Amino acid sequence: LYSYRSWCEQAFRIYFFFFSLSQVCRLLGQPVLPLLSAQKDVNIGAVLSFHRSALLKMHTFTSKPEPTTCGSFNLRGFKFAQTLIFAIEEINNSTHLLPGVSLGYNIYDSCSSIDQTILSSMSLMNGYKQTLSDTSCSRPPAVYAIVGESNSSPTIALASVVGPFSIPVISHFATCACLSNRKRYPSFFRTIPSDYYQSRALAQLVKHFGWTWVGTVRSRGDYGNNGIAAFEETAKQEGVCIEYSEAILSTDPKEQFLKTLEVIKKGTARVVVAFVALGDFVPLLKVMVQHNITGLQWVGSESWITSRTLAETKEYTLLSGALGFAIANAKLMGLREFLVNVHPDQEPNNEILKEFWETTFQCSFRTTGSGACTGSEKLAELQNEFTDVSELRIANKVYTAVYAVAHTLHNVLKDLKSSSNSSTKEQPTPQKMLAYMMDVRFTVKTGEEIFFDASGDPVARYDLVNWQPAGNGGMQFEHVGVYDSSLSSEQRLRVNQERLPVSVCSESCPPGTRKAVLKGQPICCYDCIPYSNDCFPCDLEYWSNESKDKCVLKVVEFLSYTEIMGKVLCIFSFFGVLLTAVIYFLFYLHKETPIVRANNSELSFLLLFSLSLCFLCSLTFIGRPTEWSCMLRHTAFGITFVLCISCVLGKTIVVLMAFRATLPGSNVMKWFGPFQQRLSVVSLTLIQVIICVLWLTISPPFPYMNLSYYREKIILECNLGSAVGFWAVLGYTGLLSILCFVLAFFARKLPDNFNEAKFITFSMLIFCAVWLTFIPAYVSSPGKFTVAVQIFAILASSFGLLFCIFIPKCYIILLKPDKNTKKQMIGKSS
Repeated sequence: LYSYRSWCEQAFRIYFFFFSLSQVCRLLGQPVLPLLSAQKDVNIGAVLSFHRSALLKMHTFTSKPEPTTCGSFNLRGFKFAQTLIFAIEEINNSTHLLPGVSLGYNIYDSCSSIDQTILSSMSLMNGYKQTLSDTSCSRPPAVYAIVGESNSSPTIALASVVGPFSIPVISHFATCACLSNRKRYPSFFRTIPSDYYQSRALAQLVKHFGWTWVGTVRSRGDYGNNGIAAFEETAKQEGVCIEYSEAILSTDPKEQFLKTLEVIKKGTARVVVAFVALGDFVPLLKVMVQHNITGLQWVGSESWITSRTLAETKEYTLLSGALGFAIANAKLMGLREFLVNVHPDQEPNNEILKEFWETTFQCSFRTTGSGACTGSEKLAELQNEFTDVSELRIANKVYTAVYAVAHTLHNVLKDLKSSSNSSTKEQPTPQKMLAYMMDVRFTVKTGEEIFFDASGDPVARYDLVNWQPAGNGGMQFEHVGVYDSSLSSEQRLRVNQERLPVSVCSESCPPGTRKAVLKGQPICCYDCIPYSNDCFPCDLEYWSNESKDKCVLKVVEFLSYTEIMGKVLCIFSFFGVLLTAVIYFLFYLHKETPIVRANNSELSFLLLFSLSLCFLCSLTFIGRPTEWSCMLRHTAFGITFVLCISCVLGKTIVVLMAFRATLPGSNVMKWFGPFQQRLSVVSLTLIQVIICVLWLTISPPFPYMNLSYYREKIILECNLGSAVGFWAVLGYTGLLSILCFVLAFFARKLPDNFNEAKFITFSMLIFCAVWLTFIPAYVSSPGKFTVAVQIFAILASSFGLLFCIFIPKCYIILLKPDKNTKKQMIGKSS
């Protein structure tokens, strides 16, 4: 009995078994054998299109169907098969990839048909032995992965059949976006980008050139239907209108192609987007050549846009100027030498090699005389689609697919070897191959990094190709741009306009001029004359461009974190905080030593804390001014610096009082003990706080766009609000600094081995010098340099205080510990 289902009937004809009493299954009919094979340690399957079509037959359902006959030998598909073998032999000769393991292959012919693809996939899964026994299921799988198919519809069938068995399928040319559906095709991968990206790239290309009225032609299959649907969706978003959408298939009668031709002729759109498989496109082109259809701008998909067969056929000059996206080209060293060495003598009984030879040299092994094949013909002397290696865009994807399988198998075997023990030796399985292929990542010798996303797709990168006339009457491919899906949407499409051909009567008018049509000449011919002298002023926030014909926004300038000056100032600020923290930690560890306890250690720690705030407050001056940052930057600066100077002033007074206390009968220290020192710091800082509060209450600083300093750009800065408030804050800080300097100057020569007043004098001298220099520099510096000067003054004065007051003490603590004693501290100099 036979059971047939839909169009799969022929695919399953050999898999119905007769079960005998001996539990042995025998195959009815002839097994489907691979056209090219080599059995090794591990075998890879492949389903490729050696022929362009399968001859359709009507079945009577009364007898066993005859084997399918395939016609029209496909040089391109045969080249893909040889590229696969070339990659496998290269891997077998490698000492780094799969060492000690040799790869074999079983390559089947799909005849570009769905049923033959299913038949081949079943043979790849089950093998092709005549009988099956109880032990057949325990043997290793026939193949661990399958490469193929070239067309989307057969690949969908292949992935559907193989998917439930978790055998990885990796295609080199099936681009239908539907194959990215992981639920329907769980084991599918591809080395060529999905049409999801190509369709959108084509829509952006059409929009880029301002073509808003186009027609479309598609293959009537999964490839064309899905591709053009995605194109139309994106085109609508881009504001491009579709006049007509025609579908064709290579098996259509000529009347259908004539009908499509009439639609194109009657249409007013001069741009035609052809999302068509190469095999479907050729019959349409032949009809167009017969009817002399020219004057159309063709935009093509990757299937035909780099076809050498079309480009070198002189009758197809109607495609001159065609644009489309192609897979990036590559060079495979050694491939041409491998291809030209293919010969029927390598396998005398192999019919596919003989058919290839007969097709290539237009001879026959079955005849004698002038039309017979001798075997002495030279492929190296021939230049055709098979021997040409200048366009290896798709062949490289076959090469990459083989390497993806090899790297996956390498990773599987490596992990099994490291995890297995000596008693059990676990073997790789297709299921393990599938799991590992999802995470495989490698770089092929062309320099391209290969990996797959969650849908099994690679990163989409295309070359933009333009067909331009060649010297021999044919066409050549000119690289005029790129499309990279990994970039932002604005940067994905890049077109090199200079490399596109120009055909104009008059060049475009430069900015500032207008067209003046020449009398008696076509509208494309004109002169360019200047605009009239009528000008209008731009708004305050705008500035005229170089051509004086358009108002453009002025550049907004402020000190940013991203520019070099901002980064350098930030680095110095953080360095100051870090250095202060290190000194604080060092003092804390030695807080019981005389050098730290001398002159009120509490004030020393408070001074270090205030210095860290001084370093940090400089960061508020960097970045885009806002209402809050403008108020914070000036008040934080004023309060932190007064806190710092108050601590230094307190330490200076302590030095003076300490030496007064050594006089007979003096009890001055009881009037300036620890409590009075804290109170003086708080009181002096509180005065600055009150000044800042009054300033913020009456007229606080605010962000301001300064349009008067430069005409061509805007200075974004903080307006002081009340200049009196700013100079009051700065003046009070300066007053305390001068007072501290004077007192420290008087105490600098007091007799002591470690007189801190000398170092305070130096620090205040630096502080006062920096801020006296700051005033004229602040007033005269324009834009962001005003802010930079203020930050520099803050950092310079903070580093001056830190170095002059604390570095000498750190020197004694770390390098002269013998002087860190009470005797050394209070000893008088002779």
